Amino acid sequence: MTTYDICILGAGPGGAAAALHLANAGQPCLLLDRAAFPRDKTCGDALSGKVINELKRIAPGLHAKLAASPIQIPSWGIDFIAPNGRKLGIPFKPRFDKATDHTAGHVAKRIDFDNFLVEEVRQRPEIDFRENVDVARTERTPAGWQLLDKAGQEIATCRLLLVANGAQSEFARKVAGHALEPDHYCAGLRTYYNGVAGMSPDNFIELHFIKDFLPGYLWVFPLPNGQANVGVGMLSKTVAAKKINLRQRLDEILATHPTLAPRFAGATRLGSVKGFGLPLGSKRRALSGAGYFLLGDAGSLIDPFSGEGISHAMVSGRHAAIWAAEAVKKADFSPEFLKNYDKAVYNRLGQELRLSRVMQRLLNFPSLFNIVANRAVNNPTLAETLSMMFMDLDLRERLRQPSFYFKLFFGGK
Repeated sequence: MTTYDICILGAGPGGAAAALHLANAGQPCLLLDRAAFPRDKTCGDALSGKVINELKRIAPGLHAKLAASPIQIPSWGIDFIAPNGRKLGIPFKPRFDKATDHTAGHVAKRIDFDNFLVEEVRQRPEIDFRENVDVARTERTPAGWQLLDKAGQEIATCRLLLVANGAQSEFARKVAGHALEPDHYCAGLRTYYNGVAGMSPDNFIELHFIKDFLPGYLWVFPLPNGQANVGVGMLSKTVAAKKINLRQRLDEILATHPTLAPRFAGATRLGSVKGFGLPLGSKRRALSGAGYFLLGDAGSLIDPFSGEGISHAMVSGRHAAIWAAEAVKKADFSPEFLKNYDKAVYNRLGQELRLSRVMQRLLNFPSLFNIVANRAVNNPTLAETLSMMFMDLDLRERLRQPSFYFKLFFGGK
């Protein structure tokens, strides 16, 4: 069979989630990926509470299956290290109890997590999953899309194309018109280490806002088997303007920073340093067009503050499946009807992306970060408020309220 109603390009978290939701709805689809799984994906490897919620939406027992797997470790919060060196620990759940509470987050290498989802895909007869298939070209036809390989041979045709082939998606650039804009694009580096000292006993992920590296940040995320994911990220606009060599700066920070250098003195780097680009959701873009949806990184849906993209990809995959099934049911693949997908995704993520854009801009003001850290350490109410902001979007709205800053600056409870 080479003719399908729905074809999905890319079997990462967005594409796999879409395929699984379609299978749950009894809707067949073709899922293509140019790689063979398991395959690596350069990323920070953190899985937030939103990822957990999306796993539960796919299947009730799927999160429990991940939580029981050796590919992950549970993470209970985030350590923010302010420019003045003050550490602010933000648990994902205030006053958590590891013995009784369900895990609020995980860290797992993408080579393992993406394969975890693909293994679910393999079990579903509704999904025609093909690996090692490189779609070199897409051609618009009166009935939908024709997918071609490098030799110009037809791979398949479909009426609706779900584009989930990542940050470097040629379709997103050439067909959907998502230009690479340095002010809405982040350059990142990632490497793995073994034996980093001083990791959190509760597997808190670490975000370091180093004064002479702002508005970028450095992360250290714990992994299974005593390993850690270590990397840096900075807006491409800043990298270009300041002519920053990110690889050199990463090495310099780990070798000379007064807090980090002792922790990495006895650590071993595993493999090379890999670069990647992050198309940020700091600008609202069209996610659909004539016969197509853009999912995840291909839709520029990455959180502009934290750099998280996995949960947003899975959210977009879920909504893409809902509206793709509706389009097939109604035989309506017009741009006007498919815009329902855009509305659904931005209804779920739009407010969060806007707030994260505001928080991203605050990286230009290290003194404000220092004030927040200093106040929160001595103000339990403020610390708990900040904690809940990462789990409850409505509470994060406090960042927009003058009363929040009054309490911040004047120590109100």
